[in-house]
Amino acid sequence: MRPENQSSVSQFLLLGLPIPPGQQGVFFTLFLGMYLTTVLGNLLIILLIRLDSHLHTPMYFFLSHLAFTDVCFSSVTVPKMLTDIQTRQPSIPYVGCISQLYFFILFASVNNFLLAGMAYDRYVAICHPLRYTTIMRNGLCMFLVAGSYMAACVHALFHTLLLVRLSFSAHNIITHFFCDLTVLLKLSCSEISLNELVLFTEGGMLYFLLLCVILGSYIRIGTIILRVPSTKRLFKAFSTCGSHLTVVSLYYGTAAGVYFFSSSWGSKDIIASVMYTVLTPMLNPFIYSLRNRDIKQALEMCVNRVKLFNW
Repeated sequence: MRPENQSSVSQFLLLGLPIPPGQQGVFFTLFLGMYLTTVLGNLLIILLIRLDSHLHTPMYFFLSHLAFTDVCFSSVTVPKMLTDIQTRQPSIPYVGCISQLYFFILFASVNNFLLAGMAYDRYVAICHPLRYTTIMRNGLCMFLVAGSYMAACVHALFHTLLLVRLSFSAHNIITHFFCDLTVLLKLSCSEISLNELVLFTEGGMLYFLLLCVILGSYIRIGTIILRVPSTKRLFKAFSTCGSHLTVVSLYYGTAAGVYFFSSSWGSKDIIASVMYTVLTPMLNPFIYSLRNRDIKQALEMCVNRVKLFNW
């Protein structure tokens, strides 16, 4: 594009969700309820893990940080979406858009790292039970979590800095309800070959390696269990890994539907993004509480303490 046709934009317009006219109030109430459920459910998981000493184990240490990042991940996009639905003025400043993009990549990446760390924890617990406390010591767990945040920060900052060097034309309409990297690259009037190269190489390799850690851990768990099959052993493995496998399938399934199986951003892709950014963080507390005996016992103990205090 010729230089005279380029301009630096001060804000972007978010088209948002394809909501039928006159139904904004219904969708606002729906998404507000989902967001409050996400925040309160994940905060409850964190509170239970902190209060119950029986949950001070590596698995629940990872789970508490996963719950925290779910709250942050949902808070990056949903409050702005609710504001746009209510005010019907779907604009976002350029700086706000870049900031939203950075934190979106940051917390999405932390989630991926934590899910890989939780898969490795389950592998050690099932395949090396006698050495579990020796391998998964506090120092290693803290190192894995701190490394997840640091690596995610570098990853998000790298892609954000590559984006801010691009120019955007006067056509500043984003066909989405938040500032997504792929949508912004399509909107740019600059050469984006370097951004796409880095996105598919560095980003692709990072998520592929993390997925390989998860799959490799569960393949190893499966081979160990099937080597000496028994109903009791299968039930124990399912009760231990079932919740994590469900979350991994839900997270990677919706992410793949958004970023790998969509050719253009239409209404179906935006709905898939809602599942990825809103529905998945909301369901995680239910998955871990309804299918986890330890969380149920901790919740019952907490309720009994409140009743006793009130009495």
